This record gives sequence, structure tokens and C-alpha cells, in this order.
Amino acid sequence: MDSPPLPLSATTVALIITIFALSISFHYIWRALQRKQAGYGKKKAPEAGGAWPLLGHLHLLGGPKPSHLVLAEMAEKYGPIFTIRLGVHRAVVVSSSEVAKECLTTNDRAFATRPRSVGTEVMTYNNAMIGLSPYSPYWHQVRKMTTLELFSSHRIELLRHVRESEILASVKGLFERYRTTESWMLVDMKRWFGDITVNVVLRLIVGRRFTDEDEGDEKGRQALRDLFDLIGRFLVSDGLPFLRWLDLGGYERAMKRTAVELDRVVEGWLEEHKRRRRELSEEAGVAEQDFMDLMLSIVKDHQRGALRCGHDNQSYMHGMSIRAHNIVDGKYKKERDDNHDNI
Repeated sequence: MDSPPLPLSATTVALIITIFALSISFHYIWRALQRKQAGYGKKKAPEAGGAWPLLGHLHLLGGPKPSHLVLAEMAEKYGPIFTIRLGVHRAVVVSSSEVAKECLTTNDRAFATRPRSVGTEVMTYNNAMIGLSPYSPYWHQVRKMTTLELFSSHRIELLRHVRESEILASVKGLFERYRTTESWMLVDMKRWFGDITVNVVLRLIVGRRFTDEDEGDEKGRQALRDLFDLIGRFLVSDGLPFLRWLDLGGYERAMKRTAVELDRVVEGWLEEHKRRRRELSEEAGVAEQDFMDLMLSIVKDHQRGALRCGHDNQSYMHGMSIRAHNIVDGKYKKERDDNHDNI
């Protein structure tokens, strides 16, 4: 009969804690020496005071005062450009239009990349979405494809009738609901405008629209809402990667659930388009192309290039579909706001 394991003594527990603390300290000192050697002889922007070991300035940005007010006070003290530490990462803060112009024009290559985070890794197919992808050959290739083929002014203008028809259909649906009522009715305008925006975007990207009757469509709509909510969150593990295994707050689990649901939705769109392309090729027919049809043609022509840049075609298609939703959604909202201002 096996004897039960002996409990750890107080000395053993203290030794484990000491080794863990020393490991973190050595890691912090090593990173600091690396940064010092890399910047030796170079003029650097001043670092804001008040940083804590390991945490950096996270305790200031996460305090009761809004982060933009904290950064504004730092800008008044340290000037138009300074650095802060977000955990083990260093960030540059710019508060002057002249300095911002210098960063985005003369030194645009130095600021072209994007930081990696848990959200972009989990929910954008390991940074396959171009808007959140780091500066790399893959980013160059996908940016060229999207600029020339997908998001040009000519392509958006060709699909203008989609926006117009969707708005007319929504207004007609609202009128039909009014006719069926005996007196008056209440309309949730926030949801109504939101449904118009989502349906316009989906028709431009995948040639279909969400309906209230389909339970799968409602799950897909909720997954998109969760994506927008979670992708902008700064997790503890983004600043302190060695704490990722703890999943403080449970956000990574929520991101994985959202990623699974988004993958199901986009996979359905992709298979539907592949099946339609096969049917059209057998019948020698021609149909109107949406964004996903164009991406399928592009991937077929650049199959080797997509694989060579470190992402498979499936990840590319899924990431670009979600990114197309974000970009077209922003363009449509801007156009709607401009029209509202002109009234």
C-alpha cells in the first residue's frame, strides 16, 4: 500500500518562492541590460517617472484616473515624446502633431509594425488579419492584394447598389411592420441602424445577410460583437507574458470560445462560395463577385506566396474576411455620418 505524499515543509515552500523571485529578478535585470546595450550611444526619448519593477507604468494607467488624463499629465512634464513601460514592453507616447508626422512619414518603417497580443494571436489566426499583422513579407503581400483588388474606390463604387438596396429593403420592412399595427409602434433605432450596417457589410463581403429567424446567424452576430469587445482589451499577460498560464479574468478562455464560433461562421461562408464556384464552372455561368469570391481567385493565383509567408490559405481567407468586415463597416459608418451632417 502506497503511503500518502508528505506535505511540503515551510522551508521547501520558502525555497520555491525564493527561486521564483530570483528568476523573475534575473530576467528583469537581463532585459534592462539588453535595452541599455542596444541604445548605447543613441539619444533616446525620456522615460516617464513612477515606474515599478516588472509592472512599469501599468499601476498608473489602471488606476482610478482615466488613462488619457494620466498620459496628458506626463506629456506636460516630459514633453511631446516620451516612453512608458507596459510590463516588460516599452511604448512610445507622442502628443504633438509635428512629432506624429515625423513618426508616420520620415520614420514610417520604424513604426510600421504592430505589437503582438493574446487577442490577436487567438482571434485573428495568429496575426493573419492585415490590420493587426506585424510588419513582414506577409503583411506586404496581403496589403498589396487588398489595395489593388479588394478595397479600391472602383471596387467599392461597383457595389454601391448593394448599400442602396439594403437601405431601401430595411425602410420597406419598417413600413410593412407599421402597416400591420393598428396605431403606433416602438422601434429600437440603435438595433435597426446596427442591423443595416451589418447586413450591408455582409452582402459586400460574402453576398448574404443575417436574419432574425436563423439561430446560427444570431450566434455569428454575437461572435462579431464579442470580437470587437475582446480584441481591444489589454490583458495582464500582454504586459507580463510569464503570467499567461494563469489567465487572470478568464479573458483568454472567452477569446478562444469567440474564435471557435467565428471560425464556424467564416468556414460556412467559405464552403458555400467554393460550392457555388464549382457549380458555376460546371454550368459555365457568370455571377456577381463579392469580396470572398475575389479572395478565392487571388489565393488561387498566389497560392505558393501565401504559404511561403508563414500563413496557410485557410488562415489567410478567414483573417481577411473578418478584416474586410472591419474596414467596410468603418467606411460605411463614415459615409452615413457624412450624409447625416449634410442634412
